Parts: sequence; C-alpha cells; structure tokens
Amino acid sequence: MTARRYVDWIYQGVFYLVVGLIYVAILLRSILLYRDSPVLGQVLGLLLLFIGLFLAEEALTKRGNIWFLIYLVLQTILTSLLIYGPEFNEYDYFSLLFAILGMQLMRRLSTKASLLWILIFLVLIGYKFYRFEEPIEWLTRLLLFGSIIVFLASYSLAARRAQESRRYNQSLMQQLQDANQKLEQYSDTLEKLGIARERQRLARELHDSVTQTIFSMTLTTQSALILFDRGPAQVEPQLERLNLLAQNAMAEMHTLISELRPDQEVDGGLATALRQHINRQHLPEGLSVTVEAYGQHGLPPLEAQGLFRIAQEALNNVVKHSFARHANLHLHLEEPCWIEIDDDGKGFNTQQAFGSGHIGLAGMHERADEIGWNLIIQSNPGEGTHIRVEKMYPEKERA
Repeated sequence: MTARRYVDWIYQGVFYLVVGLIYVAILLRSILLYRDSPVLGQVLGLLLLFIGLFLAEEALTKRGNIWFLIYLVLQTILTSLLIYGPEFNEYDYFSLLFAILGMQLMRRLSTKASLLWILIFLVLIGYKFYRFEEPIEWLTRLLLFGSIIVFLASYSLAARRAQESRRYNQSLMQQLQDANQKLEQYSDTLEKLGIARERQRLARELHDSVTQTIFSMTLTTQSALILFDRGPAQVEPQLERLNLLAQNAMAEMHTLISELRPDQEVDGGLATALRQHINRQHLPEGLSVTVEAYGQHGLPPLEAQGLFRIAQEALNNVVKHSFARHANLHLHLEEPCWIEIDDDGKGFNTQQAFGSGHIGLAGMHERADEIGWNLIIQSNPGEGTHIRVEKMYPEKERA
C-alpha cells in the first residue's frame, strides 16, 4: 500500500467510524425510548431507510452531481420527519443525523454550497427547539447540536483539503520528475550535438591542416624523385622542405590529439594551465608567446575550463594562420574578470570569417555563451588580432 492510499484509507476510516458511532447511538437510543411504543417500527423504518441511502450515496454520486443533490434532499426530508413527526418528535437526538449529512456535504460540494446547506440544517433544528418556553434552553440545545454539526463538517473539510493538497503536491512531484527526465534527455541531446560538432570541427581541422600538409609532403616527395633522376644536388632542398612539413604535420596531430582528451580540472589555476599548454606546443620558429596574470581570484571549474579551451583555440589560430612574431595572453582574475589574447600577425576580415562559418571562431563563441562570458573578436588585415573574453555580471551586482 502506497503512502497516499494509506493516508486516504485513514481519512475514510475515521469518516465511517464517526458516522457509525453516531448512527448506532441514535439507533440504540430509539430502541430504548420507543421499545414500548407502537411507533418503534416507524422510527426504525425511517432510520433503516436513512442508512440505506447513505450506503448507496457513493454509487449514486458517481452518476453525476445532480444525484447527490437528490440524495441530500431525500435525507433532509427523512431527518425532518424524525424531528417533526407528531408521533415521535418529543426527542431531539435525531438532529445528529444532520451531522452525518454535514460531513458528506464537505466531501462532495463546494465550501459555499456546503455552508448554505448547514445553515438550512441549523434553521430546521432551531425551529424544532423553539417550542421550549425558556430561551436559554432553546439556545443551549441549538448551540450544542450546531457545534457538533459544524465541528464534524470542519473536520471533513480539513480532511478533504489535506487530500487535495497531497494530490496537488504529488502532481507537482510527478511534473518535476517528468521535467527532470526531459532535462536529462535534453542534456543527452546537447552532449550528442556537442560530440557531433566537435567531430565536425576536427574533420575540418584535419582537412585544413594535416591533410593539406600531407598532400604537400606527397607533392614534395614526387618532386624529389623527379629531381633525383635529373640532378641529385637539387634533391637536398626538397628533402629539407619534406622534413619541415613532417614536423608541422606532427605538431598539428599533437594539437588535435590534445584536444581529444576529456576536459580536466584546471587545478593549478588558469594561468598555470595555459603556460603548461604553451610549453607543450611546437611553436613555429620566430613566434614567442607570453602569459601575464593579475590577481588570484579563483574561477569556478566550469568557467576556468571554458576559458582554457577558448584561449587554446585562439593560440591554435595564431600558430596556424597569423604568421605572428609575438602573442600575449593577459589574464585579469580580479573583478571585473576578463582575459585578452593579442597577436601582431596578418589579421583577417572578421565579417568574411564569420560569414564563411569558421568553425573555430564559432566554437569560441559557443564556449563563451556556455559559461556566461562575452567574447569580442577584433581584427583587420595587416593589423593583427585582439580577442577579449569578459565575465557578464547581473545589473544588481554592477550597481
């Protein structure tokens, strides 16, 4: 049995227990008071009809709300006959049957409709007790039976609202679980898209760099073979070029293999990780790269890893395309946090580069968006390249 069904079972059990105790008390008292009276059969008949309708109420209600209203009218008439009947109206305990109806009202109807019906019950009871000469006795009986009816109806209302609140919370929990499941599926989709995008980028890099280098090596080898037959002395420059191309191919492959490694924590800090990365690279002859860092502000691992990948891509572009003599990485790790990568290379037309769908630049923008930083790339032919990545702060923090 689930927790929800167990709690519902408790509420149902308490409801039927209270109804049973009230009904049995009324039944036993009727037998005691009317055992020598000829109207005992009529009293028992009306009470049996009341309990019969009560037991059939749930089946009737399933057929529509109108049936509950019919049931309610019939039960009110039966209770009124027991209260006002000339043969057996000298006792007042039949008024407790309205307490049973009050509990059912709160289970089935709206609060306003239920209060209206309870007010009708109190009017019927009050008019019944109005025959007593002493006003204080009339008021005492009205308050006694009215408080019982209102108390039991309030309990029934509280139980109903507790059940509705629990069902609502369970519905929210189910929605949350569904949302988490969709989020996991969305995360898996993003991961697959990221893998596909990374494969596409690597394929482009292989085509633009390693494949072209190997093609040049093939042409150089064929040229060396031709020159070997014509003049062996002319082969040496071709072999030197072949060696240089092979070294470049190895450097390109080393870079791509390092990018295939899974993301690792930048444990020693972003500046240290970038210096280590530069030391592992095969930089072209004549190119120098410096790293300057200011501040010791620790970045979250996700942001540090994203900035590392952005700087790595920027350095790859410097090595492969810029023909620069010097590049500088400036890290400002105190708020406001930012990093800059500058080179004195040949530069490029940014509009043409973005229009052609350059995968490296697009990947840098995507990584910056993922970590909530803003990427700015400025470059012109013959003027080098300036890249700035700055952390975006909420307006409240800026104020």
